[in-house]
Amino acid sequence: MKHILAIDQGTTSSRAILFDTDLSVTATAQEEFEQHYPASGWVEHDADDLWTSTAGTSREVIERAGLGPEDIAAIGITNQRETTLVWDRATGRPVHNAIVWQDRRTADLCRDLREQGCATQVTEITGLLLDPYFSATKLKWILDTVEGARARAEAGELAFGTVDSWLVWRLTGGKVHVTDATNAARTMLFDIRKGVWSEDMCRMLDIPMAMLPEVRDCASDFGMTRPDLFGREIPILGIAGDQQAATIGQACFRPGMLKSTYGTGCFALLNTGDAPVASKNRLLTTIAYQMDGKRTYALEGSIFIAGAVVQWLRDGLQVIRSAAETQGLAERADPGQDLVLVPAFTGLGAPYWNADCRGGVFGLTRNSGPAEFARAALESVGYQTRDLLEAMRADWSAEGDTALRVDGGMSASDWAMQFLADILGAPVDRPKVLETTAMGAAWLAGQRAGLYPAMAEFGETWALDRSFTPAMEADEREARYGRWKRAVAAVQAV
Repeated sequence: MKHILAIDQGTTSSRAILFDTDLSVTATAQEEFEQHYPASGWVEHDADDLWTSTAGTSREVIERAGLGPEDIAAIGITNQRETTLVWDRATGRPVHNAIVWQDRRTADLCRDLREQGCATQVTEITGLLLDPYFSATKLKWILDTVEGARARAEAGELAFGTVDSWLVWRLTGGKVHVTDATNAARTMLFDIRKGVWSEDMCRMLDIPMAMLPEVRDCASDFGMTRPDLFGREIPILGIAGDQQAATIGQACFRPGMLKSTYGTGCFALLNTGDAPVASKNRLLTTIAYQMDGKRTYALEGSIFIAGAVVQWLRDGLQVIRSAAETQGLAERADPGQDLVLVPAFTGLGAPYWNADCRGGVFGLTRNSGPAEFARAALESVGYQTRDLLEAMRADWSAEGDTALRVDGGMSASDWAMQFLADILGAPVDRPKVLETTAMGAAWLAGQRAGLYPAMAEFGETWALDRSFTPAMEADEREARYGRWKRAVAAVQAV
């Protein structure tokens, strides 16, 4: 029993990663699943796809590594956050597709609640902004829209959960209905200061509290898997939402430490210690992790479109065949063209929080082609990250500048990371192990199982692959960022 199985259930794929006693990756398995777009701005997943791809890759990775169930000490789970599921407690059948975090169908509801004066109360209780991004209004939509759902929920027949809760329910054969503090904090139903579900928020949105899962520490007993899944029962000992798991995997355990993960979206978290910091710049106040009943808080900035802009180049415009081509194209782009791409495909996240605006491209010429679009796409991620860090610096200041620790698929691009350092005017540190999200989940489960060291010792194992230092002149940096800000203002004015 010298391995930990980390389940990383993401927005476009489910992955399973085995870590050994040194927290080195032994094997991985991955399966993509279908995205559903039933209307403009709507994004859904088939809940069964989330489950079958998770179960399938978990069994596959154990077989691929030549191991058996007796070699797995525990399971850790990390997941796409805010995605909302409701299912029948008796049958386990979902009443509707999972509504994905990117989905904007509740924009009008959020606008109505803001007009009723609810926004301040939402932020004071949950640390979040009143936005379709979070689970609560998605849950209300399901209860109000699916025939009979509200009556069944009020009768105690239905369960609500984010993806972690859904996976634990299925892994345990419906025996356990739980979540962890980091996922609970993203629902817009959780009091992040008291550490309990908020009666006020549930009353505001007409959510029956009997639907909600039990909230536990990130490292806790989340139940045992069904013996038929892997050949024996395996304990589930760790859960954290994907961005909090990456914060843990990046060992951002001291106040002031900062990480940014580049997946489908981009998410930057700044550890602010044991006290929640109220943002004046439209950032989110959230829980970074909860251990032994003690909550550590963070400021978070969320960008909806990061790696997804490269997917758009591939699948939408079809100007590339694979994401790896973007770096070579960006290097060949005409330096005389100042193409600016604002990828507001589903609106803008932090610090703008504009659900209604859409994307735009500025500076097009007759000679603009795939190379210029590729460069503009990669640059858009750097510009959006600077937007987040500017807001963070205004909200929370500490002595000295802390380097930004990066991870996620796009962080493997030297070109993108160098531009990020250039436009930030600050160092960007990439770790040797880029699987930081899965590593965070693995460490939570492994230290609970007694396989991995405590937090301080684990933090010392973080190792640098490469540090990118700014090479752009300050005047050019500010001129480029000024063009970006004007482009963002333009898409919001349309």
